[in-house]
Amino acid sequence: MLPRLAAEFVGTALLLAVVVGSGIMGERLANGNTAIALLANSLATGGGLFVLILTFAPVSGAHFNPLVTAGAVLDRALPIRLAAGYLAAQLGGALCGAALAHAMFEAPLWAASATARTGAGQLIAEAVATFGLLLTLRGTARYGTPVLAAAVGTFIAAAYWFTASTSFANPAVTVARALTPTFAGIRPDDVAGFLAAQCVGAALAFAYVRLHADVWSESSR
Repeated sequence: MLPRLAAEFVGTALLLAVVVGSGIMGERLANGNTAIALLANSLATGGGLFVLILTFAPVSGAHFNPLVTAGAVLDRALPIRLAAGYLAAQLGGALCGAALAHAMFEAPLWAASATARTGAGQLIAEAVATFGLLLTLRGTARYGTPVLAAAVGTFIAAAYWFTASTSFANPAVTVARALTPTFAGIRPDDVAGFLAAQCVGAALAFAYVRLHADVWSESSR
């Protein structure tokens, strides 16, 4: 159990370091051009996810996301006791990863964000992003880890641009990003709405997968 929990902790921490750190660097170098900052943030996150999934998938499955872990529990691929450990490791890793990014840029380890992310459009975007992420995971798993890693990284990089929320799609990431007053931040008051929207998107994805499980099983043979 310990190597798997350590992989989830370290992987999630590095993911947050990529998300927050690239946001800080992108914003500093963009000279006020938000589009360039977002481009840097999205490319770094997509590339980082690809590498992290390849690295940690053989150890823990490279969930890095409580909703991915919930899906594994529903599929009876992960015992509840181990899943609880995964959730704790993911949340702890996310908080430490944000602090690590701040430390690299000589900022306070944690500070509340003031970036408002609210409104119906943002919540719909989070549901769509989460639905798409979980569907991507399930739909590409049959091709092997390298393809899955590339697909997830590509989807998240794209979702930065086509969703109004810039695609958090991860409860642990969302909580940690409430503690960064940087380009990647989200105001703490808006976290609950994002978490609810992510759960809705995940529920729809799980329902869709169950509905079409036989089709995907046939196509994977």
